[in-house]
Amino acid sequence: MVHNDGFRALDRQECLRLLGKVPVGRVVYTRHALPAVLPVNFSLDTDSSVLVRTSARSDLVRAVDGVVVAFEADEFDAATRSGWSVVVTGRAHAVTDPAEHERLLRIGPDSWMPIQDNVFIRIEATMITGRELTDLRSTR
Repeated sequence: MVHNDGFRALDRQECLRLLGKVPVGRVVYTRHALPAVLPVNFSLDTDSSVLVRTSARSDLVRAVDGVVVAFEADEFDAATRSGWSVVVTGRAHAVTDPAEHERLLRIGPDSWMPIQDNVFIRIEATMITGRELTDLRSTR
């Protein structure tokens, strides 16, 4: 459904399809009692959770393990004034099961940063919302 404001709400399946098209998103969490946003590369697991690979020594692991976070990814085209944004909200956990860790080493995201002690963070897709911006100039 397109609203008068030019946004169209996206259903869960469309949100997941769009998330699968982009390699980078942003983890939104709390650091020192303040909002923090960190760009990360990611992938989706088969259960629709967001996977991030980082270092065991990263501040991100300590800040998000066991707490609810948001994850946002988007794609916009300035020339056409169109694009989309998807937000995944859910509890984040460091993956500690050795078998699951091995599986994710094979299929999970590759970090763009050099990492020696890999840790995977899984963000449960408890709530997924998204919207698409359409070029309002073409409807006037």
